[in-house]
Amino acid sequence: MPFLDHLEELRWRLIWSGAALLISFAIAFTVVYQFDFIAILAYPAQDFLKGGKLIYTHPAESFTILMQVAFALGIVLASPVIAYQVWAFLSPALHPHEKRVVVPVLIGAVGLFLIGCTLSVLWVLPITLELLGGIATSSLQQMISAQEYFSFAVSLTLAFGAVFELPILIVALTAIGLVTPGTLAKFRRHAFVGMLVLSAVITPGDLIISTLMLFIPLYGLYELSIVLSWFVYRAKRKRARREEEAERRASASER
Repeated sequence: MPFLDHLEELRWRLIWSGAALLISFAIAFTVVYQFDFIAILAYPAQDFLKGGKLIYTHPAESFTILMQVAFALGIVLASPVIAYQVWAFLSPALHPHEKRVVVPVLIGAVGLFLIGCTLSVLWVLPITLELLGGIATSSLQQMISAQEYFSFAVSLTLAFGAVFELPILIVALTAIGLVTPGTLAKFRRHAFVGMLVLSAVITPGDLIISTLMLFIPLYGLYELSIVLSWFVYRAKRKRARREEEAERRASASER
């Protein structure tokens, strides 16, 4: 395909992805507004609220929160369509064995993202709030602002969803030959420092507790990725040896 045709196809892929994001946002906004989806994210903070509700101090703050939560949910809903558009654009350039890897990778990526978001809401948020609430002294009264809480909750939830993509990403890179388990193990120390810095950057509020809550599973997933990478790498080498043996037999029979 000529270069300009590639650009034209890329433009349409981006248009379809943008349209899917807009439609998903509209659906997410309706769901959040009609079914009080915000209460799900607010549930981990119930034990720490005075009067049982979050407070807000600006007239437009409730609408801002609604838009923020709807946008995050819209990204989740649109992710399968966006992933398909990426796949449709890249698939003509992939080899058959690479194409067989991509579909399970996309399915696994969506599943791991949802698992990460769920664990954040049900486990990480309550533990973080409990630890932070225990630091307060008798001289301080805790009043949680709705804007600050949802900014914290949404950012942490999306961060955990992204973090859980790490194993599937490394497995995919191993399958197509861009990384090896030996390389991953060699740069383990660099990954440790890099993940610690990344966790400190993407966690809201620069809190040590939330940084550690993100860093521990992130590095654990990196170690798990090395193990999974070994399995994929060994299977790939066995397949290569079988193909070489088949080629030698074919060439010997021709002689």
